[in-house]
Amino acid sequence: MGRGVISYRRKVKIVFWGTPNFAVPILQSLLDSKHEVIAVVTQPDKRRNRGSKLNSSPVKELANKNSIKVITPKNIKSEKDILSEIEFTNADIFIVVAFGQILPKEILSKPSLGCWNIHASLLPKWRGAAPIQRSILNGDKETGVGIMLMEEELDTGPILLEKKIDIGILSNLQRVTKDLQDISCIALKEALEIIESSGINKELNLESKLKLTSQSLLNRNLCYAKMINKSELAINWNEKSIDIHRKVMGFSPSVFTFYKAKRIKISSTVPLEYNLKPVLKNYIDLIEKYSVKNGRPGEIIGIEKGIGIIVKTKSSAIIVQNGQVEGKRLVSSDVLIQQLSFSVGEEFS
Repeated sequence: MGRGVISYRRKVKIVFWGTPNFAVPILQSLLDSKHEVIAVVTQPDKRRNRGSKLNSSPVKELANKNSIKVITPKNIKSEKDILSEIEFTNADIFIVVAFGQILPKEILSKPSLGCWNIHASLLPKWRGAAPIQRSILNGDKETGVGIMLMEEELDTGPILLEKKIDIGILSNLQRVTKDLQDISCIALKEALEIIESSGINKELNLESKLKLTSQSLLNRNLCYAKMINKSELAINWNEKSIDIHRKVMGFSPSVFTFYKAKRIKISSTVPLEYNLKPVLKNYIDLIEKYSVKNGRPGEIIGIEKGIGIIVKTKSSAIIVQNGQVEGKRLVSSDVLIQQLSFSVGEEFS
């Protein structure tokens, strides 16, 4: 074995960087693997509301359950003691999943096996904070995860490998997130095998050694997944059915409307657009019945027991399948109708 080449017949020592629920099953997959997670770096505890108790991140909770060292920097770029603490872990590799801060060059260059990010989109499409939501909102037919060697810029690094999933027209945020978590665990296992078996020489360039693919060669449009703004969560019934549906499914369960001054969250809909008949075969009769029916945007034009509340939109109609009145739990449309005494001709605002 040549000088400077590192053999990883022992356990690979990993520092895992992550914060939200999305990262939890990926961390768990590492804990269940042959490798060793020696520390977790996550965002500091936060209060959900003023005066409430501090809440740990989901990643920190899992780390604590497994007695793993937890590091919680407020600003990773400026806290020198934190940087030293991370360096003293002497980790072989950093794995980053939705950590929430941009890592400086001095961090990225520390581990001999590199600093790798699992990003929930097909880069360079949907770089940034909310790639899953933006992908659903945009009506993308597919998405995926990419494992990239990290750079100082946001989600710009070269790609080691990708895995893709389809986004069905009735797939909501929870379903797509779960599918992406599942393939992230598979992709990470494959990536670690590639990285550790390549006989990486620390003096060589990781990108050329592992034959990584530049994002510029992937023939995809570059776009950014900006953070979700609360103003986006209100339904505008004067939009097309498909656009309202994508908002409901992409931001589920946070999208809301009003009915007689009561705020109602909606997390599942079906757009009754005529051109969607080929992909909504179970709803063909309802599409033919309601897609051309007259009414004002937001008006209830039908109530179908066991199916939902039919609401007129700018283009056609949409089925509201469930709802959550503020202060109550999420219920089916049948229960919601009983709670609020809906009737045809009345309107959502």
